[in-house]
Amino acid sequence: MANSARRDACPLIKNVLLLDSEGRRVAVKYYTDEWPTNSAKLAFERSVFIKTLKTNARAEAEIVMFENNVVVYKFVQDLHFFVTGGESENELALAAVLQGFSDAVTLLLRGNVDQKEALENLDMMFLCLDEIVDGGMILETDGNMIAGKVATHTMDDGAPLSEQTITQALATARDHFTRSLLR
Repeated sequence: MANSARRDACPLIKNVLLLDSEGRRVAVKYYTDEWPTNSAKLAFERSVFIKTLKTNARAEAEIVMFENNVVVYKFVQDLHFFVTGGESENELALAAVLQGFSDAVTLLLRGNVDQKEALENLDMMFLCLDEIVDGGMILETDGNMIAGKVATHTMDDGAPLSEQTITQALATARDHFTRSLLR
C-alpha cells in the first residue's frame, strides 16, 4: 500500500512527443495504454498538433487541457515538443520535463534544432527520452545532465581525448583501465 501511495504522489507522464512543423512524428514515446493502437496514437498526435498550431509557444511553454489531459508544449524552430499528463497532474512538473527535453536537444544538436538534424541524430533523441522518463515516472529534468548522459552513451570510445569533455574522457579512461584489469 505504501508503494502505491508513493506512486500516486509522483507525477506521471503519459507521453512525450517530438513532431515536425507539419505534425509528423520525429520521436515519440508513450508510457500508458490509453492509446492502444498506432492509429489511436497518430490520431492523438494529429489532434493535439492541430489544437496548438495557431498558438505562439516559441518564447515560453504553453499549457492546454485536451481530451482530459494536460498538454504542455513548446515550439523550437521547426520542431514541436509536447508532454502529456493526466488532468490532475502538476503543470509545473510537466513543464520541467518539457524544458529539460528541449534544452537537452538544443545542447546535443549544438543549437541547430531542426527536423533534419533531429532525424540524423534520432538515436540521441530517444536516449534523451529514456534519460528523462522511465515507465511514465520522471527521472531527470536538467537539460545539461540529460545531454551529458546522452553524450556519454553516444561518444565513440575511439574518439581522441581532445574531442571529448572531461567527464567523457574520464569515463573512457575508467573503461580502458577496467578492461586492462580484467585481462
